[in-house]
Amino acid sequence: MPETTHPMADQWPEALKKKAAPIRLAAFDVDGIMSNGKLYFSATGDELKGFNILDGLGLKQLMAAGITVAVITGRRSALTEKRMNDLGITHLMQGREDKKVALQELVSTMDVLPEQIAYMGDDLPDLPAIRFAGLGITVPNGYWLVQKHADYCTRAAGGEGAVREACDLILTSQNKLDEALAKYLEPDA
Repeated sequence: MPETTHPMADQWPEALKKKAAPIRLAAFDVDGIMSNGKLYFSATGDELKGFNILDGLGLKQLMAAGITVAVITGRRSALTEKRMNDLGITHLMQGREDKKVALQELVSTMDVLPEQIAYMGDDLPDLPAIRFAGLGITVPNGYWLVQKHADYCTRAAGGEGAVREACDLILTSQNKLDEALAKYLEPDA
């Protein structure tokens, strides 16, 4: 199998990779993380939201590697529900402003310790969950105080591949990225 060293692998500090290595549950906010954080409404009041396709495949790769993926969002959106259903994400908690409490509720149904949890968010409602999780991740367009408390701030902005970057960090730290990419590198039959 060809080696597929992530271009950021050498730039991620060893301490960060050590925090990412035991992750078994990765939880994500939606607005500002999976989307660019902007809310779009049509003239008839229909909500529109853009999701990055790179993020979706990264989430599928996490799940294929045995990592549970959850989404915790403060807003309720049929579009978010559809996207998570399309991706096969069954742990969706919408309308949850207290992200830490929601995360703790989810964890109470699993055999997962805080140091085995990654949480990715961008604003103040996400901060308690980021501080609770063993690996807190945010984005460069996130609120400054969240950036200050997160273990890692992605290079990519929210909605622009930041989730994929976080997924790659976790998979790289667990030596699972090569396996996740192998089928795309197989020679033609």
